[in-house]
Amino acid sequence: MELYLVRYFVTIVDHGTVAKAAQVLYVSQPSLNQAVHTLENRLGTVLFDRVGGRCELTAAGRRFEIAARRILADVEQAKSAVAQVRELQAGGVDIAVAADFRIDPLVPVVTRFRERYPSLWVRVVDVAAPAGVTAALRAGEAEIGVAEMSDEQQKFTEIPVGTQELVLVAAPELLAGLTGPVPRERVRSLPLVIDHGDRTTKALLADMIGTDAKNVVVDCAHPPAIWALVNRGVGATVLPRGLAAQQLPGARVLTLDPPLRRRWGLVTRPSALSPAAAAFVAAAVDRPTATISKTER
Repeated sequence: MELYLVRYFVTIVDHGTVAKAAQVLYVSQPSLNQAVHTLENRLGTVLFDRVGGRCELTAAGRRFEIAARRILADVEQAKSAVAQVRELQAGGVDIAVAADFRIDPLVPVVTRFRERYPSLWVRVVDVAAPAGVTAALRAGEAEIGVAEMSDEQQKFTEIPVGTQELVLVAAPELLAGLTGPVPRERVRSLPLVIDHGDRTTKALLADMIGTDAKNVVVDCAHPPAIWALVNRGVGATVLPRGLAAQQLPGARVLTLDPPLRRRWGLVTRPSALSPAAAAFVAAAVDRPTATISKTER
C-alpha cells in the first residue's frame, strides 16, 4: 500500500470533505476521489459514507483510522531518527583494532571524536591480529579499521593518519650497560617477549630476531601478559613509545638504531561511509568532516 493513500485518507478524515482535503493536499478532487477508491479496493471495504457532501467514516473506516495514524506517526518517527543520524545527533560507528593500536593511537582519536560528537557512540571490535581488521570489515562487523598502512589492502580504502615510533622496552636491570640508540642487531642478544606467531610482528622485528629465533623466550599473543612479563624482567619487547610510557612506566625505554617507525591509519571498505564513520575519519585526521575528500572516503 502506497503511503500517499494513507496520508490522503487521514487528511479527508481531518477536514471532513474531499473538497477541503483536496485544497490542503494541492490535488484535484477527481484525483483524490480516485485515490480513495483505490485504497478501498486494496482494503476490500468501504471507508467513507458520503452524507450531504461530507465524508463520514464507516465502522471499517474508524478501525482503519487508528492504524493509519499509527503508520504516519511511525513514518515521522523514522524520518526524525534518520535525520538525527544524518545530522550527527544519534548513531555511532564500529571500529576494528588489533592489540598494537588499542591504546595508542585509538584512545586519543576516540577521545577527540567524542569531544566533537558527544551524542555518538563508538564500539571497539577487538581482533586478534592485524589480519583480523580486514576480516572484520569484510564480514560487516566494523565500518572502520585502525591498522598499519601497507600496499596489500587493494580491496580497501586506506587513509594515512600518522606514524608510530617503536622502541625497545625492558626492566632496567635487563638493559644494564646499554645506552640508546641501540643497534637493532644488538637486540638479537636480548631475550624477547613478543607475539612471534603474528606475521606482521615477525616481519617488523625480523632484523632483531635471530635466524633460529632463540632470543624469543616467550611467544605470547596477549598484550597485557607481555607487559607483565617485561615488568618482571623475563625479557624485553618492542612497543610504540606512547604505549610503553602508559603501560610500563617503570621500564626503561631505548631508541633503536636505525629508528623503527611504522605508518598507521584507517582502513574502510570502498563504499560510502555512514555520517558517523565520516565524522570519525575527520576526527582521526583532525579536520572538519566537510573537508574529507571523496577519494579518502
